[in-house]
Amino acid sequence: MATWEDLAEFVRAEYQLAEDEDTEYRIIEDSGEEIRILVEYDDNRSQIVILCREVLDGREDWVQVVSVVGRADEIDLRKLLEEIGQTSVVCGAVIIGDHVVLRHSLPLVNLDINEFTDPLNFVAETADHLEELLLGGDDH
Repeated sequence: MATWEDLAEFVRAEYQLAEDEDTEYRIIEDSGEEIRILVEYDDNRSQIVILCREVLDGREDWVQVVSVVGRADEIDLRKLLEEIGQTSVVCGAVIIGDHVVLRHSLPLVNLDINEFTDPLNFVAETADHLEELLLGGDDH
């Protein structure tokens, strides 16, 4: 995988895309360089993962893998950071707008597929776990 277009083609073929119309939260404005996928779990829970193209220094393509945990004003941020510190080896927590999100970034040049899919799954699972732990469920 070497370009955003290659990654986007792979994602559209391998993952279930999420509906994008009813979105209160955007990572980047409508640039066409954002893909939303739906990760579903056996326990009827699900998590949206947002993939965003980033260009560093005007020349290096990266992908950000982002998943929303919940609204920052509804989350005990100390408890969130303690849990991430004990359980996470991939991703960091940030506040973007009104939301706490987990975010992991990867350079696209020479990216092996497992270097993308494993962190994507980990970010989704961690965000889902934190949402359940800190907010009690999905619809927050």
